[in-house]
Amino acid sequence: MADRPSLPALIIAIAVLAGSYCRVASSASPAVEDELRGGGGAGGPTTMRRRAASVMVPITILKSAVSDGAVCMDGTPPAYHLDPGSGAGSRSWIVNLEGGAWCNSAKTCRLTRSSGRGSSDHMDKEIPFTGIMSSSRAVNPDFYNWNRVKVRYCDGGSFAGEAFDKDTGIYFRGQRIWNAVIRHLLSIGMANADQVLLAGCSSGGLAVILHCDQLRAFFPSGSTVVKCISDGGLYLDAVDVSGGRSLRSYFGDIVAMQGIAQNLPPACTARLDATSIVLSLAPDRADPSGAWRACKSNRTACSASQMSFLQDFRDQMVASVKGFSGSRSNGVFLSSCFAHCQSEQLGTWNTKPGGSPTIQNKGISKSVGDWYFDRAEVKAVDCRYPCDNTCHHII
Repeated sequence: MADRPSLPALIIAIAVLAGSYCRVASSASPAVEDELRGGGGAGGPTTMRRRAASVMVPITILKSAVSDGAVCMDGTPPAYHLDPGSGAGSRSWIVNLEGGAWCNSAKTCRLTRSSGRGSSDHMDKEIPFTGIMSSSRAVNPDFYNWNRVKVRYCDGGSFAGEAFDKDTGIYFRGQRIWNAVIRHLLSIGMANADQVLLAGCSSGGLAVILHCDQLRAFFPSGSTVVKCISDGGLYLDAVDVSGGRSLRSYFGDIVAMQGIAQNLPPACTARLDATSIVLSLAPDRADPSGAWRACKSNRTACSASQMSFLQDFRDQMVASVKGFSGSRSNGVFLSSCFAHCQSEQLGTWNTKPGGSPTIQNKGISKSVGDWYFDRAEVKAVDCRYPCDNTCHHII
């Protein structure tokens, strides 16, 4: 379903197992306390409200997008959160695509439609910006003063769908949402950007892969540096624990129901079927006896044979990025941690506050900065689990 973008891109991935969203708890070092207070040397924008526990950024509902049919699953307008940049970062932008799984049937899509993943009416009106989105210079030294945007996810298909289901009354307009939000951001200043970074994790990370080259097309002059980072968004067409590829049908349903195939990169669909990715190695349908249930919830409960299976998946992941990482402009940070979506986590983004996992003595934040600003090549592939004692195993 996803091909490598031709633009410079960096993949942050886990080499063992992809899991669900988690929060990281860590001791509050001075840098963490600075982030939680909203500090960062340059100060925070007036649009942000400070709370004792986090820096909250308010939502913007993009009502003008409705006239173009760019709507969430229930027909409500799309939305985003913006923390304006300052000083030297005022002409630089991060556009972060929110993740949150997919829906593949009338039943699951109805449930999603009634949540913040399918309706802007149900979205949080303020969200915290942490990790790569932080305004703290100590936590996020390379990007803290950039314009930072979180595009909310409410289409169920990685911002790629183009369909309307008459039976359920559900809109799948992810591609229109993408176009509408990007054009809006261009109109309020991003068109004059010197630097842009498209980011996202999980289904948002997959959306980054799908839309990276599309974003570059919005800057035809070539004067803007555009790069893309996919965190936990590379999904392999791997054999699951039953010996089959059970989730091909899952993604087949998504592609067909949401009209996604027409919006996939032509360089990909010319060579691969539009459904050629999988979500997980051990979905419930591939494990009816529940033999993997304990291992999925607690890595220490994995048997030797289960761990061997996961290590084999790690080897497949390493092999899959070999060609991609051959380009000097591309980068890889492939850790052997039981974790998912580490770039936005307070405890895993930077080595100083929370203890980012490190490869070759370099954490995620430093690696991303070195790659983006061409300070160094980043081709970081971790040793096999459990050798890395810098990991936060949060799933």
